[in-house]
Amino acid sequence: MVRILANKEGKTLASANTKTNAMRILDGAGISYRQHRYDPNDGLIDGVSVSKKIGQPVEKVYKTLVARAASGEYLVFVIPVEQELDLKAAARAFGEKSVEMIRVSDISKVTGYIRGGCSPVGMKKEYKTILDASYEGLETIIVSAGKIGYQLELCPDDLIGFIGCGTAEVTARRPV
Repeated sequence: MVRILANKEGKTLASANTKTNAMRILDGAGISYRQHRYDPNDGLIDGVSVSKKIGQPVEKVYKTLVARAASGEYLVFVIPVEQELDLKAAARAFGEKSVEMIRVSDISKVTGYIRGGCSPVGMKKEYKTILDASYEGLETIIVSAGKIGYQLELCPDDLIGFIGCGTAEVTARRPV
């Protein structure tokens, strides 16, 4: 039986039992995670808004960004939602001359995901990935589950081991 949920405006939400492809992949690998759901119908899908909607500290919520190196290779970066990618540090992390963010219109073609629902798990291809070193000291981090309205909370070491990513400081530190 499928349970239909509705938000306060009466728009329907998917069943609480809905699994994204990223969740099915983690299930198949035996990796533990906690699912978080939020209502995206107000249009607020940025990471800071998502952290508030799911009641989790913003420091735990990470976004997945895709860049293209001067060599033409696509590279993935998982960084805190309140931070910005330092393009020079990102290039250095992969030994590249430079990197630049891909256009929003190319996200789906490259990853199979859409803006606001890009997960580091289950992309169309396996891309070299860096998890920002800010994860150190966190028991869990939260990333997109591959669909707007769905988030995954998991141990960063499990994510690192499963997708085979490296770690480095790749964010532009904002002044406090």
